[in-house]
Amino acid sequence: MIIDFHTHIVPPWLKERRSDYLGQDPCFDLLYSQPKAKLATAEELIASMDGAGVDVSVALNIGWVSHQLCVSTNDYILNSVARYPKRLVGFCTIQPGAGEAALRELERCVQGGARGVGELRPDIQRFDISDLGLMEILASTVKQHRLIVLTHSSEPVGHRYPGKGKVTPEVLERLVPVFQGTNVVCAHWGGGLPFYWLMPEVAQAFQNVFFDTAATRFLYSPSIYCRVAELVGPDRILMGSDYPLIAQNRQIQEIRSLDSPEELKERVLGANAQRLLFPA
Repeated sequence: MIIDFHTHIVPPWLKERRSDYLGQDPCFDLLYSQPKAKLATAEELIASMDGAGVDVSVALNIGWVSHQLCVSTNDYILNSVARYPKRLVGFCTIQPGAGEAALRELERCVQGGARGVGELRPDIQRFDISDLGLMEILASTVKQHRLIVLTHSSEPVGHRYPGKGKVTPEVLERLVPVFQGTNVVCAHWGGGLPFYWLMPEVAQAFQNVFFDTAATRFLYSPSIYCRVAELVGPDRILMGSDYPLIAQNRQIQEIRSLDSPEELKERVLGANAQRLLFPA
């Protein structure tokens, strides 16, 4: 089974009227203000999956600042999962700063079939990780429903690019412990977090963490797959394309062409995600 753990879909009305929403939400502006930035609907994702041989995709939302846009786009993801229940797994998004409204939205999404929360963007959404009251209530709800949390991650060094943000390993060091007892996926290789795994205290603190490979070709050389597998173990890496940013078939081809054991490739392409999403 091939599972893409990091894709994004938007409602047709948002894709068709992109210009109408620019200027209304900082996260949307950051990611999609450029005309070349791709947006995709659920039907386009399914067509991509069919062409690339992907069995299941995790359909993520983005880190909207607007609570109302969280709600309306969550509706579309939940509806898409209902239409393609064997192909899509839905993750909802919330604006933690909305307080009780965010918690009610999280509960609504769980009832609608959401399996996780993400893609969180604490830097753009401007919610305070150090607000223990807010974060503990959120974490309690996540744990109660056994949701997976997926957070954006970015490197503190290297080139700048649209959407890079500031969710660096230093931020993850504060965010991840909030969700002890549930699984956390740090997107984009955790912004380099795996390279700190040689520090015993880091390895111990992040036992609940997985890393997805979204946008690898824009960030690292292909050797990162084997290097990270050596550092954190081969069971913590999840194939993510960041579709429609990167074509799913290109991401799969990159992994299949690695000079690495076939067992590692199969784990990354789907076996790890299958255990995470569909535990026996």
